[in-house]
Amino acid sequence: MTHAHITSWALTLILFFVVLYLEKSAKAKGAKIVHMILRVFYILTIATGAQLLIGAASLPFLYIVKILLGVLTIGFFEMVLVRGKKGKPTNVFWILLIISLIATITLGFTLPI
Repeated sequence: MTHAHITSWALTLILFFVVLYLEKSAKAKGAKIVHMILRVFYILTIATGAQLLIGAASLPFLYIVKILLGVLTIGFFEMVLVRGKKGKPTNVFWILLIISLIATITLGFTLPI
């Protein structure tokens, strides 16, 4: 299940940048389609993460922090895309996204599950 989780968040990250590229290239229809696929991968990432935690006997504090950071990261992905599409400033959300993404990945690779 670990491989499925890593694959889903890696594809989520790739699709995020594809949507950004398509929006910058003024290909609205393609960006909309890929954005919908990206949202499916958000769900897959959360579902595979939940599957990993179901097998755990207990849930230490750092796992709870990682869950919260993962959900926040997905929220920041969405905020950057939606606010960028509307032409609103995204600088703060980019900073928050980078911080939460680095923290989530670091915790993911250091925790034993």
